[in-house]
Amino acid sequence: MQKINTHKGVIALSPIIILLTIYLAGSIVAGDFYKIPIAVAFMTASVYAIAITRGGTLNEKIEHFSQGAGNPRIMYMVWIFILAGAFASLAKAMGAVDATVNLTLNSIPSNYLPAGIFIAACFVSMSIGTSVGTIVALTPVVTALATQMNCDVAWLVAIVVGGSFFGDNLSFISDTTIAATQTQGCSMRSKFKTNIVLVMPAAVATLLLYAFSGNSIEEITVPTISWSEGVKCIPYVTVIVCALFGMNVLAVLITGIIIAAGMGIAYGAVDGISIFTEMGSGIMGMCELIIVTLLAGGLLEVVRINGGIDYLIRLVTLRVRSKRAAETAITVLTALANVCTANNTIAILTVGNISRDISKKFGISPRRSASLMDTTSCFVQGVIPYGAQLLMASGLATISPISIIPHLYYPMCIGIIVVVSILVKKPQRN
Repeated sequence: MQKINTHKGVIALSPIIILLTIYLAGSIVAGDFYKIPIAVAFMTASVYAIAITRGGTLNEKIEHFSQGAGNPRIMYMVWIFILAGAFASLAKAMGAVDATVNLTLNSIPSNYLPAGIFIAACFVSMSIGTSVGTIVALTPVVTALATQMNCDVAWLVAIVVGGSFFGDNLSFISDTTIAATQTQGCSMRSKFKTNIVLVMPAAVATLLLYAFSGNSIEEITVPTISWSEGVKCIPYVTVIVCALFGMNVLAVLITGIIIAAGMGIAYGAVDGISIFTEMGSGIMGMCELIIVTLLAGGLLEVVRINGGIDYLIRLVTLRVRSKRAAETAITVLTALANVCTANNTIAILTVGNISRDISKKFGISPRRSASLMDTTSCFVQGVIPYGAQLLMASGLATISPISIIPHLYYPMCIGIIVVVSILVKKPQRN
């Protein structure tokens, strides 16, 4: 058996430790999560990661970092952030947000609003298969709702984020589902049947919690919305409908921008110049988010090159001797890879082959291992403050990603369910 070089492995992973220490510990000491900008934490960790990388010139080390930052999946996220910022700002300027909020308040009693938001997020994410797309579509609306109803913005945004991972975990067109089933060699249908039994108790418990917690929301007087005002909801409705029909998220956002601009001109809310002004304002509002995304891509690529991911895999699988230990290893591997990559699909692809080998050796069915990997990755991705989902949600809502985490009931529930499932050996593995 190959000896594990603990010193080298810890050094390779130390940039992640530095990042979390600066951002989390620093914010806790300061007593304010706005005191430590996450971009500065990533910059410091990135400089440190480049400095400890052995071999090659400084230019070559920076080139490795830049290749990670310029990875196609990272640039794809940057495009989403740019277009989402432009759409959100333009839609707000032409009145779509206010109209959608008033229509929602007229349609759903205040005390059932949290449960309604959770169901909507689950349905949209299940239909479009992407948590990011769901967050882009719903966060601006719930942010405005929170302001209108004088309740915690982070709480309502967390409901959207939590519900978005329901579909990310289960949808047949989710990239995490595709990655999990392909790496483990099982059908989507069999994985879904195993997965739904695993997470449905968490979804039901979360829904009941929101249904009862809605009683704390004060009833407000809602002005009757006219037909002409209700029509202003069309940009958001279009975004959701296009996403439900499987349109690419970039195409969805471009469509939303075009419709919002056209309706804004028709209603006299914006003109030719202010359209570009509002879009520019929205894009600039995403600048920190874009910077963090680029730095994260570069940092995590350097961690991978230095052997951090390989070290985790060897460490976790070193003492696997039983089926329960094997399932634990698959779960821990996926979680650690997700922490280091900040992308649930990439995490699954990173440890997919080793997880399949472990499953075969200890008689774990492919659908069980796929379900464990997918659910674990959605739990971790749902609670790390530097993941794309929380960064997107916090950017659109103009709040700290840390403020959202305490309210993420559904991701936390599925994390607990995974642990309990392994301990009690249910649902059946084969």
